[in-house]
Amino acid sequence: MIRPNRVLRAVVLTVAYSFLYVPIACLMAFSFNDSSMMTSWTGFSLRWYHELFEDQALLSAAALSLKIAALTATAAVTIGTWAGYVLARMGRFRGFALYIGMVSAPLVIPEVVLGISLLLMFVEFGKLFGWPDGNGVFTIWVGHVTLCMAYVAIVIQSRIRDLDRSLEEAALDLGASPLKVFFLITLPLIAPAMLAAWLLAFTLSLDDVVIASFLSGPGYTTLPLEVFSRVRLGLKPEINALATLFMLAVGICVIVANRMQWRAKENS
Repeated sequence: MIRPNRVLRAVVLTVAYSFLYVPIACLMAFSFNDSSMMTSWTGFSLRWYHELFEDQALLSAAALSLKIAALTATAAVTIGTWAGYVLARMGRFRGFALYIGMVSAPLVIPEVVLGISLLLMFVEFGKLFGWPDGNGVFTIWVGHVTLCMAYVAIVIQSRIRDLDRSLEEAALDLGASPLKVFFLITLPLIAPAMLAAWLLAFTLSLDDVVIASFLSGPGYTTLPLEVFSRVRLGLKPEINALATLFMLAVGICVIVANRMQWRAKENS
């Protein structure tokens, strides 16, 4: 029997984690740098956090992105949960192949193609019905839901397939309706997966540039678009401060989600 080399394992893990997290740690450290240069350290300061909270354009873009991401994640989980349930439990029915193709299409279609298609759809709707009147929060939200719903459906589908069906069958034998079984039995069991899917959809929406660039309009600039436009002129350390705050918030959410999943496993 070949024993694992502890030294080699430690070296590989160190290199892998360093590759992933050292750049993030450097970004967070330079958010406290007093210098306006991104490459030289001159001293500890909170000046960039002060300037961040005075940059109304950046704060407005961040607030818009958070709003769209929260709405997108909620809608994507609502739709994707039903789509994943159908994929996992309804078996093969007439049009099943078409249904799978429609659900998983956003996973394989390039975002450029998806963005252009949605833009053309909204343009035609505007010509025919006069709605939507220009691109804004609604158009970006629809685009992000279309993309994120496919990821949510895959996550929920895999979780439902791993469930013990005896609990649902027992509830059905006792006279519960299928809808009641879903809400009282299945839904609590897949709640951790739904939370994970919500966080995934939230992150995908918050990070999107391509679809938002096609579907955004004047006065509706998301945070990635705002940062991308500023990259061409040179980044300022206040972007590091904003990224640090976002990473702290995401880290807290991930820790809370993991603790909820562990508690759910211990109680099951």
